[in-house]
Amino acid sequence: MTTTVTTPPTETTPTPTVVKLGGSCLDDMSDAWWDDLAEHGRNNPLILVHGWSKLLKELNPRYTEPSAILRDRYGNQSRWTTPEVIDDIKAVSDALGKDVIARLGERGITTERLLGSDGLVHAGEGERWWWKDKQLVELDNLVGPITQVDPDRLANLKPGHCYLVTPLARNTAGQEVNTDADRAAAAIAGASSATCLTLVTDVPHLLIDGEPVRQISAEAAAEFRDRGATGGMRKKLRAAGEALDRGVEKVIIGSAPVSHMLAEDTGTVITRTQREEQAS
Repeated sequence: MTTTVTTPPTETTPTPTVVKLGGSCLDDMSDAWWDDLAEHGRNNPLILVHGWSKLLKELNPRYTEPSAILRDRYGNQSRWTTPEVIDDIKAVSDALGKDVIARLGERGITTERLLGSDGLVHAGEGERWWWKDKQLVELDNLVGPITQVDPDRLANLKPGHCYLVTPLARNTAGQEVNTDADRAAAAIAGASSATCLTLVTDVPHLLIDGEPVRQISAEAAAEFRDRGATGGMRKKLRAAGEALDRGVEKVIIGSAPVSHMLAEDTGTVITRTQREEQAS
């Protein structure tokens, strides 16, 4: 069972805003989007968890090949991660970090980079049996489920400051492993006692049967996840459920500026129970 260490917010540890920024949409964030994030960050501590899938594909064409993705016996997908892949993740994350630090710095926000594997995110033993060439084979794959987040590594939470987290983890054997960025953001949000998790992606809403969804309960989101969601949205809905289970009050999925999503002016809001329909 997944567990996290949770420290209740106090006067000296203000509640942060946790934002997961998808690697596929980093290049599409406008100056106005960064202006909005910085304006919000002047009054609220920020934790920004980033993805890297698009950056890896741009680094080396081999990451676009089907063989780069493994599927386990339960149907879950994972990037086939070797020590070399970990090195490439760090390389693209370093370049991304410099860009984010510059964007926020010129807007008056200080940024502190943090590898999840440097004591923040801990992982359990990963799956060893994967489908390869239509056969289940035992493979070394440096991935692992998140078991704990140590909020003490986020000791510098304060308005005007941002933690930029690369969602790697350290397993019980001391190995550095890959984790899903959405689920890492969910675990970090729970451990830091955040009230909201914002998942910024390249689509404005969750779509069900082609229709945009403004509000949905965790139960209904999980039902759709298991019957109709695919790819990245399936992972986001799983992360949303995990965040709510960890005490986060709401999860918002969308592509708008963060303050608009937090105000629920746009995006899809997921809560533990279905809210009464609000007039639009």
